[in-house]
Amino acid sequence: MNALTLGILGAGRVGTSVARAALKAGFAVNIAGSGPARTISLIVEVVVPRARAVDAVEAVAQADIVVLALPLHKYRSLDPALLVGKIVIDAMNYWSPIDGTQDDFETGTSSETIAAYLPGARLVKTLNHIGYHDLEADDLPAGSPERRALAIASDDADAASVVMEFIDSLGYDPVHAGALAAGAAFEPGTIIFGGPQTEQSLRAELVRFQTERLAA
Repeated sequence: MNALTLGILGAGRVGTSVARAALKAGFAVNIAGSGPARTISLIVEVVVPRARAVDAVEAVAQADIVVLALPLHKYRSLDPALLVGKIVIDAMNYWSPIDGTQDDFETGTSSETIAAYLPGARLVKTLNHIGYHDLEADDLPAGSPERRALAIASDDADAASVVMEFIDSLGYDPVHAGALAAGAAFEPGTIIFGGPQTEQSLRAELVRFQTERLAA
């Protein structure tokens, strides 16, 4: 698992935090911004030593796992053909009080919208419900009783399994919530999004959320 290469699309706070966490766990990391590699090379050199600044095509081509960490409203700047067959982590969020209403995301979960735009990608929703500061600070070895858990949702069982191993390597207990639609349980405004959970409490909250949803 640690021999895999991570390709991160987005060189902001989330993207660079994921990059540092992945480097700490032993992964190779390439980061791409919205333009040529030279536009972010100095930032990457200073903020994420040991990561490589590349363009999006190279980042995706060399990646075993791609992380979407760009501003959500820029998702249509992605080339769907580039991501066909790739395991893609959607770490983005739709939060209308902050981002304003975006009609694309008013129905279903944000990841379902992204999956519809990227029909060939093997999309997995996770890393969206942990703050970028916390991601680098809260990691613990497997078996630690206070180890934080992160939820995962995907329509692709094999892709979800790979990403669960990746999350575990970062220092967090992965919990499979179900299909992409189950990602509603850890979007902005939910209890899971609002604070850290252990594996036990996360599983309980996922069950509670689904039970209330079915009863509504």
